[in-house]
Amino acid sequence: MIHLFRKAFQDLSVNISDAELAQLARQVQQTMTASTRVFHNVRHVLGLCEGMKPLQVLSAIFHDVVYWQIDGGLPEPFAGTLANVTCPEGDTLLLQPIDPGDSATILCAEVFGFCPGQALLFQEGMNEFLSAVVAVRLLQRHLTPAQLVAVAACIEITIPFRGLDNEGQSAVQALAQRLQTVAEKHGSELRLAPDEIAAFVKTIISDAIDLANQDVAGFTRATPVQCLSNTWLLLKEGNAPLATAGQHSLLEYRNALLRMSTFLCNLDATLICQSHDGYPTAAAVATMTAVAEQNVRFSCDYLDVEIVFVAILEALARITGSDCPCTLLLGICSSAASPVTPPSEALPVPPPGVICNPELRQLLAQEHLGASINNLTPSPFKHLVYQFLGHEGSKYFAIQARAMFDGALAPRAFLDTLDPTLVIAFISTCANKAQSPCSQTLMALQGSFRGQSWRQQH
Repeated sequence: MIHLFRKAFQDLSVNISDAELAQLARQVQQTMTASTRVFHNVRHVLGLCEGMKPLQVLSAIFHDVVYWQIDGGLPEPFAGTLANVTCPEGDTLLLQPIDPGDSATILCAEVFGFCPGQALLFQEGMNEFLSAVVAVRLLQRHLTPAQLVAVAACIEITIPFRGLDNEGQSAVQALAQRLQTVAEKHGSELRLAPDEIAAFVKTIISDAIDLANQDVAGFTRATPVQCLSNTWLLLKEGNAPLATAGQHSLLEYRNALLRMSTFLCNLDATLICQSHDGYPTAAAVATMTAVAEQNVRFSCDYLDVEIVFVAILEALARITGSDCPCTLLLGICSSAASPVTPPSEALPVPPPGVICNPELRQLLAQEHLGASINNLTPSPFKHLVYQFLGHEGSKYFAIQARAMFDGALAPRAFLDTLDPTLVIAFISTCANKAQSPCSQTLMALQGSFRGQSWRQQH
């Protein structure tokens, strides 16, 4: 972190003491290495800084230092820096009146288009705004006002997945308009002549777009498996009960899956990339969007399998008792490094002719061996579910699983829609696990499925 700061300041010809460099680096490092940070951490910052200009690097370093929902409040290293900026009201924060002498917060509010008294919403830039305030307040001793505007703008444009506003403007168009207003209002302070404003705004916008698109490269430039890996890190980061692998309950796990699945399945891939006035080119944007669509679809397909998998476990748990830790069923291990694998005879042979996505099938086949992105519930039974149900079947039964979760379908009725051979394999393994408290009930249930034929409804 010190190296990133030092190089950025050197490239900007800014003299800063080693003590100040160490202090900045220590504050950011402490924030980004908190136990709550699984994705938005130092590794993410380092990847974001690759190939960036010095002001972009400084923006990247600070753009996620505040993440209220993940950290459970303001980060301790920057609590003093953010004193009196907001006050809590219910589940949100209100922007406080800004002291006329607080040029840093005034600048950020103008760049973001925020006003005192406004509720700062998570989806509309609360974390990015507070991160920008931290950056501008700490850097204002070293950067020019024009450079501070650029830093604030680069952080603002990392607010993700925004559609058109009430005036029909994209997020970048609205930001460009606000920057134009800021430049015209503070032209002398920014040392800009009237004929320099357009070029000033254009440069900032293009640099901000580059940073924003780098920030979402996990969607637009990654392989499907890499994108899914990022998805899993975000799922773990946003769901505190999942912090201890294998110890979370089925209810906690499936609710986290459902939230992530709902988000991804409703995500408009055209909102992932940023562009403005022909930059990047239409062809480049189309390519990034197409990759993002493919990656999102792959993650959704994987989550469908996960949802069916956990629905089968939950149905068995509810029939035999109640919610329980995932470790009590199937012998799911707490570490992907030492998975519990049932004997091969416990895994039935899937029916022939089931159509699967080869890449997803391969991933599911490997994950219980420790090669998967998902170390929360490593189990060979997820691969078995996919082999039995196939691509379209997984989608269909994920819908059925949701119906069970919502109470519209009884647990036994849900199990009855599945291939009894698959259900019996789950029951048999659960019943034979020493941890399972319901072995006799499970064995009786297993008998009721024997001899049934699969009524394919999907």
